Amino acid sequence: MAAPDFWNNQEAAQETLAKMKALAAVVKPAQETVRACDDLAALAEMAEEDESFAEELASEVERLEKRLEELELKALLNGPHDGAAAILTINARDGGIDANDWAQMLLRMYCQWASKNGYEVEEVDRQDCDEAGISSATIIVRGPMAYGYLKGETGIHRLVRISPFNADGKRQTSFAAVDVSPEIVDDAEIEIDDADIREDVFRASGAGGQHVNKTSSAIRLTHIPTGIVVQCQNERSQHKNRATAMKMLRARMARIEEEKREVEQATKYKERAKVGFGSQIRNYFLHPDQRVKDARTGYYMGSFHAVLDGDIQGFLDAFLRWRVGQEVAQG
Repeated sequence: MAAPDFWNNQEAAQETLAKMKALAAVVKPAQETVRACDDLAALAEMAEEDESFAEELASEVERLEKRLEELELKALLNGPHDGAAAILTINARDGGIDANDWAQMLLRMYCQWASKNGYEVEEVDRQDCDEAGISSATIIVRGPMAYGYLKGETGIHRLVRISPFNADGKRQTSFAAVDVSPEIVDDAEIEIDDADIREDVFRASGAGGQHVNKTSSAIRLTHIPTGIVVQCQNERSQHKNRATAMKMLRARMARIEEEKREVEQATKYKERAKVGFGSQIRNYFLHPDQRVKDARTGYYMGSFHAVLDGDIQGFLDAFLRWRVGQEVAQG
């Protein structure tokens, strides 16, 4: 960063800054904890000589135990792409208009979590529904260990509530699928043959003014060998949309490669996400009572609205611990 030509390539410079922030998010708290532990020894000696320091000593021990627990969790973020940004896609599934509304609620939940934790969010694609909600949306969440924290959100999320779209006030079950992939910045890491890609150009359907709606600037890419489909319509430039779509495709391919490596080491965790009842990774209830429970880890929160306002860190941390337990049990 001290090199005189560091800022000549803005994109490369931003990537270096992102790496530095990710490293600092682990190194700085670790260094501070080491110094605090050294000071703790001195505080313990003072407490032996003067009992008035005993309360301060107990408080400092409690604070350091909490800090150590946070560092242990960060140490679990050791996957090959855990430090990368996260490309998060939400698709409405079973449940009609309620599912579209549920998908939009989840989109807001992740954006709220990102905002509360100092992450940046870029919306790259969004398909709104006429009546309510969205059929799909894709965002990129950038910040320290974004993919490492969010990768466990991949799967089906199930909502049970009294439908606001049903005049009879009946209980409705809705499903939305969440897919999380790492943003790959090194093109050489994931090679994609252009002959394997089918490109479709279409008019953007979302908000964005007359230019967006009248110009065929949106891009849809299909990777023929795997069947992966990605699309981007956020930018007015077809070139920029294609570059973003390629980034999304490369991210999906990287996640597939990561899963292959995990399968070689051990059997992948059993609760693979599929559409429908009994296969969801997390259940959200607004009726008959308010609660949210993860089907894999058992982690539970009694405040539905707090979770939908972005209070999901407990679920993310619980998944990291659960995943390690699964690896130990399998290996």
